[in-house]
Amino acid sequence: MRKIYSLLFVLFVAVAVQAQIQDPVQFKTALKTLSDTEAEIVFTATIDDGWHVYSTNLGDGGPISATFNTDKMTGAQVVGKLKPVGKEIAAFDKLFEMQVRYFENSATFVQKIKFTAATYHVEGYLEYGACDDQSCLPPTQVPFTYSGKTTLSAAAATTATPSAEAVAANAEANQEETLIANIDSVVTAQAPVSADILWTPVINELQAFGGEHSAENMSWIYIFITGFLGGLIALFTPCVWPIIPMTVSFFLKRSKDKKKGIRDAWTYGASIVVIYVSLGLIITGVFGASALNALSTNAIFNVLFCLMLIVFAASFFGAFEITLPSKWSNAVDSKAEKTSGLLSIFLMAFTLALVSFSCTGPIIGFLLVQVSTTGGSIIAPAIGMLGFAIALALPFTLFALFPSWLKTMPKSGGWMNVIKVTLGFLELAFALKFLSVADLAYGWGILDRETFLALWIVIFALLGFYLLGKIKFPHDDDDTKVSVSRFFMALVSLAFAVYMVPGLWGAPLKAVSAFAPPMKTQDFNLYDSEVRSKFDDYDLGMAYARQHNKPVMIDFTGYGCVNCRKMEAAVWTDPKVSSIINDDYVLITLYVDDKTPLPEHVKIDENGTERTLRTIGDKWSYLQRIKFGANAQPYYVLVDNEGKPLNKSYAYDEDIPKYIEFLQTGLTNFRKQK
Repeated sequence: MRKIYSLLFVLFVAVAVQAQIQDPVQFKTALKTLSDTEAEIVFTATIDDGWHVYSTNLGDGGPISATFNTDKMTGAQVVGKLKPVGKEIAAFDKLFEMQVRYFENSATFVQKIKFTAATYHVEGYLEYGACDDQSCLPPTQVPFTYSGKTTLSAAAATTATPSAEAVAANAEANQEETLIANIDSVVTAQAPVSADILWTPVINELQAFGGEHSAENMSWIYIFITGFLGGLIALFTPCVWPIIPMTVSFFLKRSKDKKKGIRDAWTYGASIVVIYVSLGLIITGVFGASALNALSTNAIFNVLFCLMLIVFAASFFGAFEITLPSKWSNAVDSKAEKTSGLLSIFLMAFTLALVSFSCTGPIIGFLLVQVSTTGGSIIAPAIGMLGFAIALALPFTLFALFPSWLKTMPKSGGWMNVIKVTLGFLELAFALKFLSVADLAYGWGILDRETFLALWIVIFALLGFYLLGKIKFPHDDDDTKVSVSRFFMALVSLAFAVYMVPGLWGAPLKAVSAFAPPMKTQDFNLYDSEVRSKFDDYDLGMAYARQHNKPVMIDFTGYGCVNCRKMEAAVWTDPKVSSIINDDYVLITLYVDDKTPLPEHVKIDENGTERTLRTIGDKWSYLQRIKFGANAQPYYVLVDNEGKPLNKSYAYDEDIPKYIEFLQTGLTNFRKQK
C-alpha cells in the first residue's frame, strides 16, 4: 500500500507540474535532400489555437525572432539564411511600436545546407518565440542532429569552391564570433548553473499555497457590454429617440388586438437584433477574424479611420449631414407598406437602420474596430453587435408592453443635439488615438506624448465649456440655461482635462495609458518613481538578500513580453505597489530572452531530455522551469532568502488590490519565519 500511495503522490505532483508547463507549439524536423550536394533542414510546427510563432529577422527591440543555430558542423556548410514558409501575418504591434510578422496554426522554416565532404555531421537547434494574448514563452529550442554519407569524392570535396552565399554566411558567422569574443568581462563572469539549495525545486511548496494568481478571460462579456453601451448611446441620438413613440404607437393602433400589437413590437425588436448581428457576421465573413485583427493595427487603415472619425465629428458638430441615399430608405419603406406580416415588420426595422445611419454609423464603426482586436475570433463582432442591437431594440418592446410609459418619455429637443455634439468631441479625441498608431508605425514623430496629451486637454476643456453653454454650434437652441446633468457632465470633462496636465511633465496617467503614445516618446520627463530592479542575476540577488535578511521578489520577464510591459505600466506605477517592492523586497528581474552567451555551454538533463543552456536567458528559463514548474511570462514569485516560496505565484492580472495582497501576504509569511 505504501508503494501505491507513493506512486499516486508522484503522479499527482507530475500532473501539477504539467498544469503550469505550457507546450502550445510542437515542432518536427526533417532533412530533405535536393541534390548530391545540397539539402534542406525543414522545421514544421503545429501551433495551438490562440498562440502564434514569430517569424525571422524582426529587428532589435521586438519579439523573439526565429533563428537557425549550429553547435557542430563538419562536411557541410550553411547556405543563405533561415527562410519562413507559409501564410505569414504582418501587423503593427502597438507595444513594440514596430511591424511584426508571425504564424498562426502552423509554421514552416527551411534552412539550406551544402555538402562539402564525403561524410557530414550537422548538430544544432532552431530557436523561436511564441506568445498568446496572456503570456509569452521564453526562447525555445528545437534541437536536431543529422549524419550521413554523400556521393562527393574525397578529391571533389577537397577542391570544392564555396559559393558566394556560403562565403557571405561564413563572414557573418565570423563577425558574430568576434562580437561574442568582446563581451564585457562583467557579463562573462556570470556564475554557472548552480545545484545548491537556491536551485532546489520548490514546486510542491508553491502548489501548497494554492493556484496561480491570474486574470480570467472575460473578453466575450466585455465585448457584449461594450456593444450594449454603444447601443444605449445611439438610442439617445436625434436619429433614433424620436422614432420610438411613433413606431410603438403604430404597432398598437394598427391592430385592434393588443396582444398582436405587442407581438409585432417584439418582432420589430427581434428584427433589429437580426439585422445588426448579421452585419457583424458579414464583416468577419468578408475579411476573416485574423485579417480584421491585422487590418485594425495597419497604419494606413488607422489613418483612414482617423480621417473618417474627423468627418463624422464635423457632421455631429453641424457642418453637414451624412445620410445614406434617400432612395434606399424610400424603397425599403415603400416595400414595407406593400407587404404584410413578418416581412413588413422586418423591412420597417431595416428602414430604421438606414435612416439612423448618420448617428449609429460612427458608433458601429468604432465598436467593430475595437472588438476585432479584443475578441480574436469570427464571432466577436457578432457578439458586439448583439449587445448593440439589444440596447437599441429594448425600448421598442418595453414601451409596447407598458404603453403608459410613453407619457414619461423625455420629449425631443435640444438635449439630443447636446448628446450628438458630445459624441463629436469624443470621436475627435479617438481620431487622435488612431493617428498615433500610424505615427508610431511610420516614425513621423508628429504626435509624441506631450502633443497628444495637449490636444486631448484642449478637446476635453472645450467639451466642458460647450456643456456649460459657452460655445454654440449651428443646431443648438438659444436657451441659456444649463441643466444639472449638463453641469455635472461639464465638471467631469473639465476635471479630466486638468487631470491630464501633469502628464505633460511625465506623470504616468494610468487612465489614458491605453490611448496615449508610450512614455519613451516623452521629451521632458520629471517622473522618477518607477520600480527599479536591484539585480538581474539570481545568485547575486539572493546573496544580497541573505546579507540584508530581506525577502525576494523574482520577476521572470522578457524583452519581447507584451503583458510584462502592461503590468509594469498599469500595476507597478501604483504608489503602494512601488513602495512595497522598492522598500520591502529585493527585486530580481530575470530576462528569459537575454541573448548574452554564458561563459561556456551547460549540458543539463530535464525530464529525461538532454538540453544545452547557451545564453543567460536559457539559464533563467531553466531556473523558472526546474525550480517553479512554469515557463510563461510575466511570472512573479515571492521567496525567502533561501529560495523557499512565501505565497502562490502571480501571472498577468492588472488587479492592483489583488497584487498588493499578493505582496503583503509574502511579507507576512516571511516575518512569521523570523
